[in-house]
Amino acid sequence: MSTVLYASPVFGPVRSRRLGVSLGINLMPADGKVCSFDCIYCECGLNAERRTASKVPTREEVRTALERQLRQMQAAGEGPDVMTFAGNGEPTGHPQFRAIVEDTVALRDRYFPRAKVAVLTNATHIDRDDVFQALLMVDDNIVKLDTVSDSYIRRVNRPNVAYSAARQVELMARFGGHAMVQTMFMHGTADGVDVSNLSDEYVTPWLEALQQIKPEKVMIYTIARETPLQTLRKATPAELDAIVARIRALGIQAEASY
Repeated sequence: MSTVLYASPVFGPVRSRRLGVSLGINLMPADGKVCSFDCIYCECGLNAERRTASKVPTREEVRTALERQLRQMQAAGEGPDVMTFAGNGEPTGHPQFRAIVEDTVALRDRYFPRAKVAVLTNATHIDRDDVFQALLMVDDNIVKLDTVSDSYIRRVNRPNVAYSAARQVELMARFGGHAMVQTMFMHGTADGVDVSNLSDEYVTPWLEALQQIKPEKVMIYTIARETPLQTLRKATPAELDAIVARIRALGIQAEASY
């Protein structure tokens, strides 16, 4: 298994398939993974294999490291397209997430006002008001919804918190359109069970959920790096393009990353 871990609290910039030149903000430790999901396709590996001995960075550590990096980039004349909360786990699980978002927006405005602030989140904490309000502050609030099948989510995303897909859709709809939905499509098996989510069994109810959420954009993608399970396979460009066409037919902006 050749999965990756990211530096903390700042890494990159890296070139993202979906976001452009992205300066990463990792609110989890650099030596392991802390996540409310344990996705079988996670590029950071499985939770049990990525136990951390370190604490999460403090608000001040994040602010100091981020400002240092932004100053260096400003001096070099090389600004990011986006500053992205991502990394070794779920960023909204940090106890000071809202305050860190406030600091990040302020630093963005000071150094690179044209850059966006984005959060990649599995949305497991959007029932918390502080997290919900913080996500309203960012430019790109990118929430994960791989399917609306609870049994599929238990097998593939493997949440370690209470999770109901129907409830998640309701909570995502509360953003009033200030959200982008991110979905992984793939083929393969887990423990001998088919985990492809490209059939109408999964896609049709997921499309109905999108109509309820009314996102500003849908970003679908497939496996790009090595995964913890070697029995998973990429969706094809043709399969992703067909789903994009169905999303756009609903009047919702959509794009695919292959």
